[in-house]
Order: sequence, then C-alpha cells, then structure tokens
Amino acid sequence: MMLEVSHLVVDHGKLRALWDVNLNVSEGQRVGLVGANGAGKSTTLGAIAGLYSAAGGSIVYSGEQLVHHRAPDALARGIVLVPEGRRLFGEMTVRENLRMGAYSGRTRGTLVEGLDKVFALFPVLRDKQAQPARELSGGQQQMVAIGRALMSQPKLLLLDEPFIGVAPILVDEIMAALATIAADGVTMVLVDQNIGRALRFVERATVIQNGRTVLEGDSATLLTDENFATTFMGLD
Repeated sequence: MMLEVSHLVVDHGKLRALWDVNLNVSEGQRVGLVGANGAGKSTTLGAIAGLYSAAGGSIVYSGEQLVHHRAPDALARGIVLVPEGRRLFGEMTVRENLRMGAYSGRTRGTLVEGLDKVFALFPVLRDKQAQPARELSGGQQQMVAIGRALMSQPKLLLLDEPFIGVAPILVDEIMAALATIAADGVTMVLVDQNIGRALRFVERATVIQNGRTVLEGDSATLLTDENFATTFMGLD
C-alpha cells in the first residue's frame, strides 16, 4: 500500500476539522475523495501534503510514518498537491510559474525535460509561456497548476477541485491529460465537487461526511448504489 491514512484527526485552531478519516491508496491507483462541501476533503489532502499537523491518527506513506511531517518533507518524497484555486503567481509568466515546481533538490537538474513534458501534455502553454499567468483563462491556469506539480516529479499527485472555474470544453481536455499522467504511473487522489464525474475517472472512492470516513468502495459499485446516490449525489 502506498498511502495509509488511519483515524486521522486534524484541528484548525480550536475547531476540529477531521475526527476520524481513513484512506487507503495503492501504488498506481486513482482514488476519489468525495463528500459535501465542508466535509473535510481539502483538509485531508492538506494533512497528507504536510500543510496541516495531525492531532491524532497516522499517515503512512511507502511504509514510513509521516504524521508530523512538513510540506517540504512531503515534496521531497514525491507527494505533490495541486491546490484548490490554483494559487499561481499572476504577475509571473507561465514559464516562470512552471519553473517554481522544479526548485526542490531532486528536480533541479530536470528543468528542460520537465518543461518539454508539460508542453507536450498542454501544447497551449508552450504558445503562452511568455504571458503573465493572470491573462490566461481559468482552464489554462489550471493547466499551469497541474504542470507546475508535474515539474516536481510527483509519485503521489493530490488534486483538490481541479475543475472549479474551468469551462466545460477544457474540463474534458484536462481530464484526458490526467488520464495520461496516471497511465505514466503517477498515483492520484482526486477531490471533485462533481461526484459523478469523479467516480467515472477514479477506480475507488472514499466518502467523508462531517470529518469522518463513512463509506468506501470501487467506483462502479458506488455509482449503482441507490443509497449512495440519494445521500451524496442528490438523486432520487
């Protein structure tokens, strides 16, 4: 098992955000983390990426306990987060934003190779590499955010709501790019507010409700589960 999150507890100040989250991800899998807004999905990804400290439970990555790790430690191990909202440097060019993903010790010597891979995956970025990131569309900015993550040579890619603010025509293009990245052996955990879309992309999913894991299973089973559809997808 590449990632084992067990009974994870995370506090934001005096507010408990996660009470008991469990998540298992095998190497090479695409796993969804789904639930309502405020359920704790982003906090879970943040804890795995070392942005939030755990108040309890464990995070085991490739057999190593990481519950008290920091973001630079996670990055050095190949755990890379594509954050919600993209968080690009708007005044910097596309190329400069991409380069920001290649400043860790293990990726510094692969800048040219990394850029070539990103431009092959998202050809529009090659044409726009000299433009400030703020001038791009929402979908193109998301491509930059994913490209920046790829520059860090991820082994485990955490994607937090990558389709917010993205035009439908570009959602399919980005989804196809993610499938290509997964086919290259990158393990993924995807958070997407469109649960149906997420389940059609991933192999398995874990459902979080009010900071607790309440259900997990393979995506095909969940999509045909009437109780799941009624509770989490708003279907009758």
